[in-house]
Amino acid sequence: MIHPTAQIDPTAVIGSNVRIGAYTVVGAEVHIGDGTTIGPHVVIEGPTRIGKDNRIAQFASLGGDPQDMKFNGERTELVIGDRNLIREFVTINRGTGDGGGVTRIGNDNWLLAYVHVAHDCQIGNHTIFSNYSALAGHVEVGDWTVFSGYSGAHQFCKIGEHAFIAMGCLLGADVPPFLMMANDQGGRPRGLNTTGLKRRGFESDRITAIKRAYRTLYTSGLSLTEAREQLVEQAKESEDVRAMLEFIDRSERGLAR
Repeated sequence: MIHPTAQIDPTAVIGSNVRIGAYTVVGAEVHIGDGTTIGPHVVIEGPTRIGKDNRIAQFASLGGDPQDMKFNGERTELVIGDRNLIREFVTINRGTGDGGGVTRIGNDNWLLAYVHVAHDCQIGNHTIFSNYSALAGHVEVGDWTVFSGYSGAHQFCKIGEHAFIAMGCLLGADVPPFLMMANDQGGRPRGLNTTGLKRRGFESDRITAIKRAYRTLYTSGLSLTEAREQLVEQAKESEDVRAMLEFIDRSERGLAR
């Protein structure tokens, strides 16, 4: 199950039924969960914890030092959940001491070729990162979000659940849940990710409430303060609108509007 040319540090912990390909390097303080498959020429540096049944393709680089000039060798880690697909040349860095110390990837995510996830990012579950998409440091990404090819997010951005980031879109502000960002390189709201919501089983009344909230926030001509007042009322009838409202209140970089 482990190719004879692979280099495994004595302190690494390898679960059962793990496959490790030729010339792969597994460093100190690396934990790899049961059923995970790692291709050839992969480098995994520690401290890194990888869960069960992940698939990691050739030439991926996981757990490397953060690309942050403030990093001074402090002990930080990368934590990856279960059933993730990590394709060729993906790079995921560990956290930084002043940024929480942990870069975290949840469960059931797809990170396709050449994706980069920088230090201290927090990624939820069931996300898709298409080829060449990238996150700067400290970015938060909610469940079921999709990043299309060549898209990216500025450091400290927050992207809410079920958002869709179109090809080539670069985010510089926080994106509320359910939105679709497209067209401009700086990223502008272009409606809701209605197709994605339908695929995930959202009923028509839920989508109607989300659409109403979107119109309030983006097409009504109201200021953010005025729109928020209306969203407070709408949130009484919709859990999804409450999620949008909570996201707005957590925003630090300002909303994409």
